[in-house]
Amino acid sequence: MADTTTQPPAAAAVQGLKAEKVGQVVSTKMRKTIVVEVSRRVPHPKYKRIIGKRKKFYAHDEDGTAKLGDVVRIVECRPLSKLKRWRLAEVVRRAAQVGAQPADLDVKV
Repeated sequence: MADTTTQPPAAAAVQGLKAEKVGQVVSTKMRKTIVVEVSRRVPHPKYKRIIGKRKKFYAHDEDGTAKLGDVVRIVECRPLSKLKRWRLAEVVRRAAQVGAQPADLDVKV
C-alpha cells in the first residue's frame, strides 16, 4: 500500500510559521488595540520606479505597552475581532518624548 500523507511536504514546512511585520504605531485610541502602519518599497509594475506603499494593521496589545510613534513587531494570530488578526510581539524601539514638561524648562514665569 502506498504511503499517504494529509499535507504535501512544502505545506507542512510552512504550517508552523506565523507572518511577522514591523511597523510604526499610528494610533492607540482604542482599549487594548493599536494601529500599526507597515511601509514597504516596491517597483511599479509598468514603470519600474521604486514607490512606497503603506498598509495599516489592527493589532492586540493586552497590556497597553505600545505608545504612539513606537516601532513594533506584530505577529499573525487567530481572528480576535472584525478587524484584528495580529497581536503585539515586542516593542522594537521606543518613540522619543516629544513634549517637555514645564518643570524641565528653565523659564521664569
